Amino acid sequence: MEPTLKQFRAFVAVAETGQFTRAAERLGLSQSAVSTLIGQLETNLGLRLFDRHTRLLRLTQAGTEALAVARQAVGDLDRLVENARELNDFSRGRVTIASGTLQAALTLPRLIKGFHLRYPNIDVSMHDVPERVVIEMVKSGAADLGLGTVSERDSEVVGTELLTDAFLVVMRPEHPLAQRSALRWQDLAEETLIGPQRGNPIRERLEAEMARIGMELKLHRSLQVALPLTIIGMVEAGLGVAVMTSTVKPLAHSVGLVTIMPSEPVIARKISLIQRSDNSLAPACRLFREFVQRAIQTSPRGLPA
Repeated sequence: MEPTLKQFRAFVAVAETGQFTRAAERLGLSQSAVSTLIGQLETNLGLRLFDRHTRLLRLTQAGTEALAVARQAVGDLDRLVENARELNDFSRGRVTIASGTLQAALTLPRLIKGFHLRYPNIDVSMHDVPERVVIEMVKSGAADLGLGTVSERDSEVVGTELLTDAFLVVMRPEHPLAQRSALRWQDLAEETLIGPQRGNPIRERLEAEMARIGMELKLHRSLQVALPLTIIGMVEAGLGVAVMTSTVKPLAHSVGLVTIMPSEPVIARKISLIQRSDNSLAPACRLFREFVQRAIQTSPRGLPA
């Protein structure tokens, strides 16, 4: 038979105390149980570990060599158990989340702050990346979680829905469209439109919805960029109007721009916490996911104060 950790633990205790009686007291076992474990270990190893004297035990040469291995095995197990206990008690841990730049700037910071106040020993590391990179990082394992839009056709990832992000138009306050009380998508047909490059999930969602209603919005060829902040800067400079999502409203309003949500139809996308479908989250990651869900569900603005 193979040696067991229980046998190794008894061996270490006997070697360190020099007596079966003291080893039994340390382990909370009977003296006979400890003696049996040592006998089993010697049989399993095919080695004599102790020279037995009237009152004391002395390690044989083989026992001395085996003791180092036994201590390592027992120590490794104890550290494994302690690490598992700490992780499940949330006394330490690490969470890595990838997010599109707007969500990273305007949604996640308050959530991370609220989480850190409650669980100060868990580190949250955030990567602000283009939206198309979020899913790639989750799939590769570079991020435990992602914040963004997940395709129902992608079986490698699964999302926990958090927010609804509606599409809107961003423009300067003096723009003629800004004076209207209501706006339709058809009203943008002749406008110079600024927007994200091809491959961006926001653009793909918008184009799919426009196709569904038999419309096409053409983004200006030279005004297609990667970062939302650049789009805001272009609108503020008067280069055109932009189709973005409601996450951008605080940023747009802070630089004096106007946002209007077109109707007929109202177009929105779901923002989710994304994880690999074949991977169980570590305790700290599960805790962060649950904290974010509760914070958004209980906050009127979808964010903790």
